[in-house]
Amino acid sequence: MLQVDQLRKTFGSVTALDDVSLEVRAGEIVGFVGSNGAGKSTTMRIAMGVLSPDSGQVRWRGKSLTFEARRRFGYMPEQRGLYPKMGIRDQIAYFAQLHGMSASDGTAAATRLLEQMQVEAEPTALLQALSLGNQQRVQLAAALVHRPELLILDEPFSGLDPLGVDTMAQVLRQCCADGVAVLFSSHQLELVERLCDRITIIRSGRLIASGTLEELRAAKGEHQLQVRVDGAPDGWLAGVPGASIASSADGVQTIELADPQLDQQVLAAAAQAGRVVSFGWRAQPLSQLYRDAIAEAA
Repeated sequence: MLQVDQLRKTFGSVTALDDVSLEVRAGEIVGFVGSNGAGKSTTMRIAMGVLSPDSGQVRWRGKSLTFEARRRFGYMPEQRGLYPKMGIRDQIAYFAQLHGMSASDGTAAATRLLEQMQVEAEPTALLQALSLGNQQRVQLAAALVHRPELLILDEPFSGLDPLGVDTMAQVLRQCCADGVAVLFSSHQLELVERLCDRITIIRSGRLIASGTLEELRAAKGEHQLQVRVDGAPDGWLAGVPGASIASSADGVQTIELADPQLDQQVLAAAAQAGRVVSFGWRAQPLSQLYRDAIAEAA
């Protein structure tokens, strides 16, 4: 498990991180979201040893990080770190050797990963000849070639088309199934919502929310149902004190409850009013939860 504990980092008069703590467990994917400059990349660079914190600590499996521990990590920076005039298979194999693999094992692993990542180019092609999306796939292959125990990925979906997104998402799910701990940042909140076990939101160097999607929703303290009742007359909800219609669109009414225990009374009233086509709790998307968290922290 990766543990980031009370990191603080300043650049001159700018506080980039202020008491940032998070953890990533084996076999889970954690999404790290925030606006540009919020502190995501700084946190990741400290975890990889690229930067040093002013205070705080990063631990792996309960121990302070060492160079040897970091060799078992895979890192994908937001700014690509590969060689544009080098063949893609050769440079993935080169990164494998930097992690202690033999030349033959590195080449075999590079060939396998290029196929798995569905890179649309010959293995001997130069990186600079590839499209942006294919370069992104090669970058992830370089991070995966030594079978890391932890993946730290900074905007891994940037520049990918929908098929590329699906391919990378499938690879990350397989890593998770294999017990790899995965931390990635992204501005594509629908992907974070779809892929992640837990989500951490950062604003101006401070963490403002963290948990599973359901925990983030529960923390809002909002209790809303979405109900569609064919043939219901106006005022059908009047007999349920503490329940009110917040909005209505396309035949679906969003109902605000003062107490979540009122849901069965609303269902009974709906059944009396007409034919209940749909009935369930409203699940706010991550995009709205994110906007609310940012606004509340402002």
